[in-house]
Amino acid sequence: MNKRIILLAVLLTGTLMMKAQDKYFTRNGTITFYSKAPLENIEAQNKSVTCVLDTKTGNLQFALMMKGFEFEKALMQEHFNENYIESHKYPKSDFKGQIVNNDAIDYSKDGDYTAKVKGKLTIHGETRDVETLGKISVKGGKVIAAADFIIALEDYKVEIPKLVKDNISKTVKIAVGCSLDVLKS
Repeated sequence: MNKRIILLAVLLTGTLMMKAQDKYFTRNGTITFYSKAPLENIEAQNKSVTCVLDTKTGNLQFALMMKGFEFEKALMQEHFNENYIESHKYPKSDFKGQIVNNDAIDYSKDGDYTAKVKGKLTIHGETRDVETLGKISVKGGKVIAAADFIIALEDYKVEIPKLVKDNISKTVKIAVGCSLDVLKS
Protein backbone atom coordinates (compact mmCIF):
# COMPACT_ATOMS: atom_id res chain seq x y z
CA MET A 1 0.00 0.00 0.00
CA ASN A 2 2.80 2.44 0.93
CA LYS A 3 4.61 1.67 -2.34
CA ARG A 4 1.48 2.57 -4.32
CA ILE A 5 1.11 5.88 -2.47
CA ILE A 6 4.78 6.71 -3.03
CA LEU A 7 4.53 5.75 -6.72
CA LEU A 8 1.38 7.84 -7.10
CA ALA A 9 3.08 10.83 -5.40
CA VAL A 10 6.14 10.51 -7.67
CA LEU A 11 3.96 10.31 -10.80
CA LEU A 12 1.82 13.25 -9.68
CA THR A 13 4.88 15.38 -8.87
CA GLY A 14 6.46 14.52 -12.22
CA THR A 15 3.26 15.42 -14.06
CA LEU A 16 3.00 18.76 -12.25
CA MET A 17 6.66 19.54 -12.98
CA MET A 18 6.16 18.73 -16.66
CA LYS A 19 3.08 21.00 -16.79
CA ALA A 20 5.00 23.85 -15.13
CA GLN A 21 7.76 23.50 -17.73
CA ASP A 22 5.23 24.21 -20.47
CA LYS A 23 5.02 27.85 -19.37
CA TYR A 24 7.81 30.40 -19.59
CA PHE A 25 7.76 33.89 -18.12
CA THR A 26 9.60 37.17 -17.66
CA ARG A 27 8.92 40.61 -16.22
CA ASN A 28 12.09 42.03 -17.76
CA GLY A 29 11.44 41.79 -21.47
CA THR A 30 12.41 44.64 -23.75
CA ILE A 31 10.40 46.46 -26.39
CA THR A 32 11.94 49.28 -28.41
CA PHE A 33 10.36 51.44 -31.00
CA TYR A 34 12.02 53.45 -33.69
CA SER A 35 10.65 56.05 -36.05
CA LYS A 36 12.82 57.60 -38.76
CA ALA A 37 11.84 61.20 -39.31
CA PRO A 38 13.22 64.07 -41.42
CA LEU A 39 13.69 66.38 -38.44
CA GLU A 40 14.81 63.87 -35.82
CA ASN A 41 14.67 60.11 -35.35
CA ILE A 42 12.58 58.97 -32.41
CA GLU A 43 13.63 55.96 -30.34
CA ALA A 44 12.58 54.65 -26.94
CA GLN A 45 12.95 51.49 -24.90
CA ASN A 46 10.85 49.77 -22.25
CA LYS A 47 12.67 47.15 -20.14
CA SER A 48 9.70 46.19 -17.95
CA VAL A 49 7.73 44.04 -20.36
CA THR A 50 5.86 41.04 -18.97
CA CYS A 51 5.68 38.02 -21.25
CA VAL A 52 4.15 34.57 -20.84
CA LEU A 53 4.62 31.76 -23.36
CA ASP A 54 2.82 28.42 -23.18
CA THR A 55 5.05 26.09 -25.20
CA LYS A 56 2.38 23.40 -25.31
CA THR A 57 -0.23 25.57 -27.07
CA GLY A 58 1.95 28.34 -28.54
CA ASN A 59 -0.13 30.99 -26.74
CA LEU A 60 1.89 34.14 -26.22
CA GLN A 61 1.08 37.28 -24.28
CA PHE A 62 2.94 40.56 -23.67
CA ALA A 63 1.94 43.48 -21.46
CA LEU A 64 3.64 46.77 -20.63
CA MET A 65 2.99 50.17 -19.13
CA MET A 66 3.37 52.93 -21.71
CA LYS A 67 5.07 55.27 -19.21
CA GLY A 68 7.85 52.69 -19.00
CA PHE A 69 9.31 53.86 -22.31
CA GLU A 70 12.53 55.79 -21.79
CA PHE A 71 13.74 58.35 -24.30
CA GLU A 72 17.12 60.00 -24.68
CA LYS A 73 15.47 63.41 -24.30
CA ALA A 74 13.07 64.14 -21.43
CA LEU A 75 10.99 66.49 -23.61
CA MET A 76 10.37 63.71 -26.15
CA GLN A 77 9.25 61.42 -23.34
CA GLU A 78 6.87 64.08 -22.05
CA HIS A 79 5.39 64.70 -25.51
CA PHE A 80 5.05 60.96 -26.13
CA ASN A 81 3.11 60.39 -22.89
CA GLU A 82 1.00 63.56 -22.86
CA ASN A 83 0.35 64.44 -26.51
CA TYR A 84 0.67 61.29 -28.60
CA ILE A 85 0.04 58.09 -26.68
CA GLU A 86 -1.94 59.78 -23.88
CA SER A 87 -0.64 57.48 -21.16
CA HIS A 88 -3.03 58.96 -18.61
CA LYS A 89 -5.97 57.62 -20.68
CA TYR A 90 -4.30 54.52 -22.12
CA PRO A 91 -1.68 53.42 -19.59
CA LYS A 92 -1.20 49.87 -20.86
CA SER A 93 -0.45 48.12 -24.12
CA ASP A 94 -0.67 44.40 -24.75
CA PHE A 95 -0.41 41.65 -27.32
CA LYS A 96 -2.37 38.40 -27.15
CA GLY A 97 -1.62 35.83 -29.78
CA GLN A 98 -0.13 32.55 -30.76
CA ILE A 99 2.86 30.99 -32.45
CA VAL A 100 0.95 29.37 -35.30
CA ASN A 101 3.78 27.02 -36.28
CA ASN A 102 4.43 25.98 -32.67
CA ASP A 103 4.74 22.30 -33.64
CA ALA A 104 7.91 23.16 -35.60
CA ILE A 105 9.68 24.37 -32.45
CA ASP A 106 11.40 21.82 -30.20
CA TYR A 107 11.53 23.52 -26.80
CA SER A 108 13.45 20.56 -25.34
CA LYS A 109 16.38 20.98 -27.74
CA ASP A 110 18.82 23.90 -27.98
CA GLY A 111 18.55 25.70 -31.28
CA ASP A 112 17.08 28.60 -33.25
CA TYR A 113 13.61 28.33 -34.73
CA THR A 114 11.51 30.57 -36.95
CA ALA A 115 8.19 31.45 -35.33
CA LYS A 116 5.17 32.72 -37.20
CA VAL A 117 3.21 34.87 -34.75
CA LYS A 118 -0.37 36.11 -35.13
CA GLY A 119 -2.47 37.98 -32.64
CA LYS A 120 -4.08 41.18 -31.49
CA LEU A 121 -2.05 44.24 -30.50
CA THR A 122 -3.68 46.93 -28.37
CA ILE A 123 -2.14 50.41 -28.25
CA HIS A 124 -3.83 53.70 -27.42
CA GLY A 125 -7.11 51.87 -26.77
CA GLU A 126 -7.20 50.42 -30.31
CA THR A 127 -6.83 46.73 -31.11
CA ARG A 128 -5.58 45.48 -34.47
CA ASP A 129 -4.55 42.13 -35.92
CA VAL A 130 -0.81 41.77 -36.40
CA GLU A 131 1.30 39.04 -37.94
CA THR A 132 5.06 38.71 -38.11
CA LEU A 133 7.94 36.27 -38.26
CA GLY A 134 10.12 36.03 -35.19
CA LYS A 135 12.82 33.86 -33.76
CA ILE A 136 12.65 31.48 -30.81
CA SER A 137 16.03 30.43 -29.43
CA VAL A 138 16.25 27.62 -26.91
CA LYS A 139 19.45 27.53 -24.91
CA GLY A 140 20.17 25.80 -21.62
CA GLY A 141 16.57 25.69 -20.45
CA LYS A 142 15.84 29.31 -21.41
CA VAL A 143 13.60 30.45 -24.22
CA ILE A 144 14.52 33.69 -25.99
CA ALA A 145 11.85 35.29 -28.16
CA ALA A 146 12.58 38.08 -30.65
CA ALA A 147 10.54 39.75 -33.38
CA ASP A 148 10.29 43.01 -35.32
CA PHE A 149 7.24 44.48 -36.99
CA ILE A 150 5.96 47.81 -38.27
CA ILE A 151 2.71 49.52 -37.31
CA ALA A 152 0.95 52.56 -38.76
CA LEU A 153 0.18 55.25 -36.16
CA GLU A 154 -3.19 56.03 -37.76
CA ASP A 155 -4.29 52.39 -37.22
CA TYR A 156 -4.06 53.07 -33.49
CA LYS A 157 -5.57 56.56 -33.71
CA VAL A 158 -2.38 58.26 -32.56
CA GLU A 159 -2.82 61.82 -33.77
CA ILE A 160 0.15 63.90 -34.84
CA PRO A 161 -0.27 67.67 -34.53
CA LYS A 162 -0.39 69.49 -37.90
CA LEU A 163 2.59 71.65 -36.90
CA VAL A 164 4.94 68.62 -36.87
CA LYS A 165 3.02 66.23 -39.15
CA ASP A 166 5.62 66.42 -41.94
CA ASN A 167 8.48 65.83 -39.48
CA ILE A 168 7.20 62.62 -37.89
CA SER A 169 7.01 59.26 -39.61
CA LYS A 170 3.59 57.69 -40.07
CA THR A 171 4.97 54.25 -39.17
CA VAL A 172 6.91 52.88 -36.22
CA LYS A 173 9.20 49.86 -36.09
CA ILE A 174 8.69 47.78 -32.93
CA ALA A 175 11.33 45.29 -31.76
CA VAL A 176 10.58 42.73 -29.07
CA GLY A 177 13.17 40.76 -27.11
CA CYS A 178 12.46 38.54 -24.11
CA SER A 179 14.54 35.99 -22.25
CA LEU A 180 12.06 33.66 -20.57
CA ASP A 181 12.54 31.24 -17.67
CA VAL A 182 10.37 28.33 -16.65
CA LEU A 183 7.34 29.65 -14.76
CA LYS A 184 7.55 28.33 -11.23
CA SER A 185 4.22 27.36 -9.74
